[in-house]
Amino acid sequence: MKKVLTIAGSDCSGGAGIQADLKTFSAHGVFGMSVIVSVVAENTSRVIDIQDITPEMIEKQIDAVFEDIEVDAVKVGMLSTPECMRAVAGKLRQYKPEHVVIDPVMYAKNGCPLMDPSAVDALIETILPLADVLTPNIPEAERITGVEIRSVTDMEAAARKIHDMGSKTVVVKGGHAIGNALDVLFDGKQMYHFETERIATKNTHGTGCTFSSAIASQLALGMDICKAVEKAKVYVTTAITHSLAIGKGCGPTHHFYELYRHGLPTQESEVAECR
Repeated sequence: MKKVLTIAGSDCSGGAGIQADLKTFSAHGVFGMSVIVSVVAENTSRVIDIQDITPEMIEKQIDAVFEDIEVDAVKVGMLSTPECMRAVAGKLRQYKPEHVVIDPVMYAKNGCPLMDPSAVDALIETILPLADVLTPNIPEAERITGVEIRSVTDMEAAARKIHDMGSKTVVVKGGHAIGNALDVLFDGKQMYHFETERIATKNTHGTGCTFSSAIASQLALGMDICKAVEKAKVYVTTAITHSLAIGKGCGPTHHFYELYRHGLPTQESEVAECR
Protein backbone atom coordinates (compact mmCIF):
# COMPACT_ATOMS: atom_id res chain seq x y z
CA MET A 1 0.00 0.00 0.00
CA LYS A 2 1.25 3.47 -0.85
CA LYS A 3 1.80 5.81 2.10
CA VAL A 4 1.14 9.57 2.12
CA LEU A 5 1.97 12.09 4.85
CA THR A 6 0.14 15.32 5.51
CA ILE A 7 1.87 18.16 7.36
CA ALA A 8 -0.80 20.71 8.22
CA GLY A 9 -3.13 22.24 10.79
CA SER A 10 -6.14 20.49 12.25
CA ASP A 11 -9.84 21.27 11.84
CA CYS A 12 -11.95 20.07 14.75
CA SER A 13 -15.12 20.38 12.64
CA GLY A 14 -13.73 17.70 10.30
CA GLY A 15 -14.10 19.41 6.94
CA ALA A 16 -10.63 20.78 6.27
CA GLY A 17 -7.01 20.49 7.36
CA ILE A 18 -5.55 17.23 8.64
CA GLN A 19 -9.00 15.65 8.94
CA ALA A 20 -9.88 16.34 5.29
CA ASP A 21 -6.46 15.14 4.18
CA LEU A 22 -6.76 11.81 5.95
CA LYS A 23 -10.27 11.27 4.57
CA THR A 24 -9.01 12.01 1.07
CA PHE A 25 -6.08 9.61 1.45
CA SER A 26 -8.44 6.86 2.59
CA ALA A 27 -10.81 7.53 -0.31
CA HIS A 28 -7.88 6.99 -2.69
CA GLY A 29 -6.77 3.74 -1.09
CA VAL A 30 -3.49 5.04 0.31
CA PHE A 31 -2.32 4.88 3.93
CA GLY A 32 -2.50 8.32 5.53
CA MET A 33 -0.17 9.73 8.19
CA SER A 34 -0.14 13.17 9.78
CA VAL A 35 2.09 15.77 11.36
CA ILE A 36 0.07 18.45 13.14
CA VAL A 37 1.64 21.91 13.00
CA SER A 38 -1.27 23.89 14.49
CA VAL A 39 -4.39 23.01 16.44
CA VAL A 40 -7.21 25.13 15.02
CA ALA A 41 -10.47 25.70 16.86
CA GLU A 42 -12.75 26.29 13.89
CA ASN A 43 -16.11 25.34 12.48
CA THR A 44 -18.02 26.01 9.28
CA SER A 45 -18.57 29.65 10.26
CA ARG A 46 -15.40 30.93 11.93
CA VAL A 47 -11.94 30.36 13.32
CA ILE A 48 -12.04 30.81 17.09
CA ASP A 49 -8.37 30.35 17.93
CA ILE A 50 -5.10 28.78 16.78
CA GLN A 51 -2.45 27.14 18.93
CA ASP A 52 0.79 26.44 17.09
CA ILE A 53 2.84 23.35 17.85
CA THR A 54 6.47 24.11 18.72
CA PRO A 55 8.99 23.76 15.88
CA GLU A 56 10.81 21.10 17.88
CA MET A 57 7.69 18.96 18.19
CA ILE A 58 6.92 19.41 14.50
CA GLU A 59 10.40 18.14 13.67
CA LYS A 60 10.03 15.17 16.03
CA GLN A 61 6.72 14.15 14.45
CA ILE A 62 8.33 14.21 11.01
CA ASP A 63 11.30 12.21 12.29
CA ALA A 64 8.94 9.65 13.85
CA VAL A 65 7.32 8.98 10.48
CA PHE A 66 10.37 8.99 8.22
CA GLU A 67 12.65 6.92 10.47
CA ASP A 68 10.14 4.08 10.46
CA ILE A 69 7.94 4.26 7.35
CA GLU A 70 8.67 4.78 3.66
CA VAL A 71 6.76 7.87 2.50
CA ASP A 72 5.58 7.90 -1.12
CA ALA A 73 4.29 11.50 -1.12
CA VAL A 74 3.92 14.47 1.20
CA LYS A 75 1.16 17.05 1.24
CA VAL A 76 1.92 20.30 3.09
CA GLY A 77 -0.95 22.54 4.12
CA MET A 78 -1.34 25.27 6.74
CA LEU A 79 1.97 26.66 8.02
CA SER A 80 1.11 29.66 10.16
CA THR A 81 4.50 31.10 11.19
CA PRO A 82 8.04 31.47 9.79
CA GLU A 83 9.36 29.25 12.60
CA CYS A 84 6.98 26.48 11.59
CA MET A 85 7.94 26.90 7.94
CA ARG A 86 11.63 26.63 8.68
CA ALA A 87 11.12 23.48 10.74
CA VAL A 88 9.14 21.79 7.97
CA ALA A 89 11.50 22.97 5.22
CA GLY A 90 14.54 21.66 7.08
CA LYS A 91 13.03 18.19 7.44
CA LEU A 92 11.86 18.05 3.82
CA ARG A 93 15.39 18.88 2.71
CA GLN A 94 16.75 16.22 5.07
CA TYR A 95 14.45 13.37 4.00
CA LYS A 96 13.93 14.38 0.34
CA PRO A 97 10.51 12.74 -0.30
CA GLU A 98 9.86 11.93 -3.95
CA HIS A 99 6.65 13.98 -4.26
CA VAL A 100 5.84 17.17 -2.35
CA VAL A 101 2.50 18.90 -2.91
CA ILE A 102 2.14 22.24 -1.14
CA ASP A 103 -1.13 24.07 -0.57
CA PRO A 104 -0.14 27.61 0.58
CA VAL A 105 -3.09 28.01 2.96
CA MET A 106 -3.60 31.62 4.02
CA TYR A 107 -7.31 31.88 4.81
CA ALA A 108 -10.14 29.61 5.91
CA LYS A 109 -13.17 29.32 3.62
CA ASN A 110 -14.98 31.89 5.81
CA GLY A 111 -12.17 34.40 5.26
CA CYS A 112 -10.48 34.05 8.66
CA PRO A 113 -6.67 34.21 8.44
CA LEU A 114 -4.73 30.98 9.02
CA MET A 115 -1.28 32.43 8.32
CA ASP A 116 0.42 35.38 9.92
CA PRO A 117 0.37 38.01 7.11
CA SER A 118 4.01 38.80 7.85
CA ALA A 119 4.93 35.18 7.09
CA VAL A 120 4.30 35.36 3.34
CA ASP A 121 7.91 36.34 2.62
CA ALA A 122 9.09 33.32 4.62
CA LEU A 123 6.69 31.12 2.66
CA ILE A 124 8.15 32.37 -0.62
CA GLU A 125 11.72 31.99 0.57
CA THR A 126 11.62 28.66 2.42
CA ILE A 127 8.60 26.65 1.22
CA LEU A 128 7.89 27.48 -2.44
CA PRO A 129 11.23 26.11 -3.74
CA LEU A 130 10.43 22.72 -2.19
CA ALA A 131 7.15 22.24 -4.07
CA ASP A 132 6.87 19.69 -6.83
CA VAL A 133 3.30 20.99 -7.09
CA LEU A 134 2.04 24.24 -5.55
CA THR A 135 -1.74 24.79 -5.48
CA PRO A 136 -2.64 28.40 -4.65
CA ASN A 137 -6.14 29.75 -5.15
CA ILE A 138 -6.53 33.16 -6.78
CA PRO A 139 -6.22 35.27 -3.57
CA GLU A 140 -3.16 33.27 -2.52
CA ALA A 141 -1.58 33.59 -5.97
CA GLU A 142 -2.20 37.34 -5.85
CA ARG A 143 -0.59 37.58 -2.42
CA ILE A 144 2.44 35.57 -3.50
CA THR A 145 3.02 37.38 -6.78
CA GLY A 146 1.68 40.85 -6.00
CA VAL A 147 -0.25 40.66 -9.28
CA GLU A 148 -3.99 41.26 -9.59
CA ILE A 149 -5.76 38.30 -11.23
CA ARG A 150 -8.90 39.08 -13.21
CA SER A 151 -8.69 36.72 -16.18
CA VAL A 152 -7.37 33.36 -17.34
CA THR A 153 -4.42 35.19 -18.88
CA ASP A 154 -3.66 36.66 -15.46
CA MET A 155 -3.85 33.18 -13.91
CA GLU A 156 -1.33 31.93 -16.47
CA ALA A 157 0.97 34.88 -15.80
CA ALA A 158 0.80 34.23 -12.05
CA ALA A 159 1.56 30.54 -12.57
CA ARG A 160 4.64 31.46 -14.63
CA LYS A 161 5.82 33.94 -11.99
CA ILE A 162 5.41 31.44 -9.14
CA HIS A 163 7.28 28.84 -11.18
CA ASP A 164 10.11 31.34 -11.56
CA MET A 165 10.14 31.64 -7.75
CA GLY A 166 11.11 27.97 -7.52
CA SER A 167 8.01 25.77 -7.58
CA LYS A 168 8.43 23.02 -10.20
CA THR A 169 4.74 22.89 -11.11
CA VAL A 170 2.04 25.44 -10.26
CA VAL A 171 -1.72 24.95 -10.29
CA VAL A 172 -3.61 28.24 -9.91
CA LYS A 173 -7.12 27.29 -8.87
CA GLY A 174 -10.09 29.20 -10.24
CA GLY A 175 -12.58 28.56 -7.47
CA HIS A 176 -12.73 32.25 -6.57
CA ALA A 177 -13.39 33.36 -10.15
CA ILE A 178 -16.73 33.47 -11.97
CA GLY A 179 -17.98 31.18 -14.71
CA ASN A 180 -16.82 27.59 -14.97
CA ALA A 181 -14.32 26.25 -12.44
CA LEU A 182 -11.07 26.55 -14.39
CA ASP A 183 -7.67 25.60 -12.97
CA VAL A 184 -4.42 26.47 -14.75
CA LEU A 185 -1.33 24.25 -14.53
CA PHE A 186 2.15 25.33 -15.62
CA ASP A 187 5.04 22.86 -15.49
CA GLY A 188 7.75 25.15 -16.77
CA LYS A 189 7.20 24.16 -20.38
CA GLN A 190 3.50 23.93 -21.12
CA MET A 191 0.24 25.40 -19.84
CA TYR A 192 -2.72 23.08 -19.17
CA HIS A 193 -6.34 23.92 -18.38
CA PHE A 194 -8.72 21.81 -16.30
CA GLU A 195 -12.31 22.99 -16.53
CA THR A 196 -15.56 21.78 -15.00
CA GLU A 197 -18.97 23.31 -14.59
CA ARG A 198 -19.22 25.46 -11.47
CA ILE A 199 -21.45 23.90 -8.81
CA ALA A 200 -23.96 26.18 -7.11
CA THR A 201 -23.29 25.47 -3.43
CA LYS A 202 -21.87 27.28 -0.42
CA ASN A 203 -20.64 23.98 1.02
CA THR A 204 -17.04 24.08 -0.12
CA HIS A 205 -15.24 24.00 3.25
CA GLY A 206 -11.92 22.22 2.81
CA THR A 207 -11.87 22.00 -0.98
CA GLY A 208 -8.28 23.25 -1.23
CA CYS A 209 -7.06 20.73 1.35
CA THR A 210 -8.98 17.97 -0.39
CA PHE A 211 -7.69 18.86 -3.87
CA SER A 212 -4.03 19.00 -2.87
CA SER A 213 -4.33 15.75 -0.89
CA ALA A 214 -5.93 14.06 -3.89
CA ILE A 215 -3.00 15.18 -6.07
CA ALA A 216 -0.51 13.79 -3.53
CA SER A 217 -2.44 10.50 -3.43
CA GLN A 218 -2.43 10.19 -7.22
CA LEU A 219 1.30 10.94 -7.40
CA ALA A 220 1.94 8.25 -4.78
CA LEU A 221 -0.12 5.84 -6.90
CA GLY A 222 2.16 6.44 -9.88
CA MET A 223 0.33 9.07 -11.94
CA ASP A 224 2.33 11.79 -13.67
CA ILE A 225 1.59 15.33 -12.49
CA CYS A 226 -0.80 16.26 -15.29
CA LYS A 227 -2.86 13.07 -14.85
CA ALA A 228 -2.73 13.42 -11.05
CA VAL A 229 -4.21 16.92 -11.25
CA GLU A 230 -6.85 15.76 -13.74
CA LYS A 231 -7.95 12.89 -11.49
CA ALA A 232 -7.87 15.10 -8.38
CA LYS A 233 -10.09 17.62 -10.17
CA VAL A 234 -12.64 14.90 -10.90
CA TYR A 235 -12.53 13.70 -7.29
CA VAL A 236 -12.98 17.12 -5.70
CA THR A 237 -15.74 18.03 -8.19
CA THR A 238 -17.66 14.90 -7.15
CA ALA A 239 -17.09 15.76 -3.49
CA ILE A 240 -18.45 19.29 -4.05
CA THR A 241 -21.37 18.08 -6.15
CA HIS A 242 -22.49 15.92 -3.24
CA SER A 243 -21.36 18.28 -0.48
CA LEU A 244 -22.95 18.13 2.95
CA ALA A 245 -25.18 20.80 4.52
CA ILE A 246 -23.52 20.38 7.90
CA GLY A 247 -23.13 23.38 10.19
CA LYS A 248 -24.39 26.94 9.93
CA GLY A 249 -21.74 28.22 7.53
CA CYS A 250 -19.87 26.70 4.58
CA GLY A 251 -20.42 22.96 4.94
CA PRO A 252 -17.88 20.28 4.03
CA THR A 253 -17.47 18.30 0.85
CA HIS A 254 -18.37 14.61 0.69
CA HIS A 255 -15.02 12.81 0.71
CA PHE A 256 -16.58 9.34 0.64
CA TYR A 257 -19.52 9.82 -1.72
CA GLU A 258 -18.60 6.87 -3.91
CA LEU A 259 -18.14 4.61 -0.88
CA TYR A 260 -21.41 5.74 0.71
CA ARG A 261 -23.24 5.27 -2.58
CA HIS A 262 -21.90 1.84 -3.48
CA GLY A 263 -20.82 0.49 -0.09
CA LEU A 264 -17.84 -1.71 0.64
CA PRO A 265 -17.31 -4.50 -1.91
CA THR A 266 -18.22 -7.86 -0.46
CA GLN A 267 -17.53 -11.41 -1.56
CA GLU A 268 -19.01 -14.48 0.06
CA SER A 269 -15.56 -15.90 0.66
CA GLU A 270 -14.54 -12.80 2.60
CA VAL A 271 -17.57 -12.60 4.89
CA ALA A 272 -17.00 -14.07 8.33
CA GLU A 273 -19.61 -16.55 9.44
CA CYS A 274 -21.53 -15.74 12.63
CA ARG A 275 -21.33 -18.62 15.10
